[in-house]
Amino acid sequence: MELSWLNWLYTAIAQVITWIHTGYSTVINPASGLNWALTIITLTVAMRILIFPLFLKQMRSSKKMQELAPKIQELRKRHKNDKQRMNQEVMRVYQEGGANPLGGCLPILAQFPIFISMFTVLNAMAHGQPRFGMTQELVNSARAAHIFGAPLPATFFTSAADIEKYGADPVIAKIVLVVFVAISSLTTFLTVRQSVTRSMAQMPDNPMAQQQKILMYISPLFAVFSLNFPLGLILYWVTTNVWTLGQQHWFYSRNPMPQFDAKGNIIPPTPPTSLLSRFRKTKETAEEEPAAPPEPKIVRQQPTRQSRSKRTGTKKS
Repeated sequence: MELSWLNWLYTAIAQVITWIHTGYSTVINPASGLNWALTIITLTVAMRILIFPLFLKQMRSSKKMQELAPKIQELRKRHKNDKQRMNQEVMRVYQEGGANPLGGCLPILAQFPIFISMFTVLNAMAHGQPRFGMTQELVNSARAAHIFGAPLPATFFTSAADIEKYGADPVIAKIVLVVFVAISSLTTFLTVRQSVTRSMAQMPDNPMAQQQKILMYISPLFAVFSLNFPLGLILYWVTTNVWTLGQQHWFYSRNPMPQFDAKGNIIPPTPPTSLLSRFRKTKETAEEEPAAPPEPKIVRQQPTRQSRSKRTGTKKS
């Protein structure tokens, strides 16, 4: 899986790993699983922050495509018998609207070289090879690290004898690896489901809806291939999935799905309000409203008691 033209990236990843691990080693044992787990998680987060602008570009392009959906649907109906003309008109609408149908591929394309680099560097560590500028001391500390009892460089298919050489229990190590693979599979499914569900809700008549559903249910199966990956690489994949879930939720909560009226025009969404702004608004409203005047006190007029002579009409003697 090693690609020679990515040697510069392998070296860069190895150097960043060295810097992060050295930083954590000032307070944590260099050979501990906690040190290496934090190193991989920190590296993953740093990489995702670097490609965050690509994610925003992808989401904005997707939002523009959703806003143009009624026009695209109208073009498909109008030119359903002329696919070439239909494709030309669809691309024209996308260009005029500033939408890029291929924008969603940018984060995936950016992550692929990083994933290959992580696999190559961690694989070199697993085989005890101090390559890409890494020292033998760094490689030895990685090989000695255990995460929940599983060696960092071990895979599910690593023999029991080799796992014992790392100073770990083979049964516990394989259980930990299976759990991590299961988490990887689950987070992969949730990540794809989150995106596909929103896409189908916004474009229910999307002709690719069925393919998206199939992809959503097939995607967890790809995580099964990670049984052959070192534990450190699986940890990287789980971290990037969790990051993606949080990132998408953050964007979707601030960019609600566009609503259209009967003519296909976008209805401006109501901007979300925070709890603090709601509290301030309630407080200001309470201060502006004048106090209600007190209800008037009802006084019942009791008839005055008359003398007996006045009641009977007889003269008082």
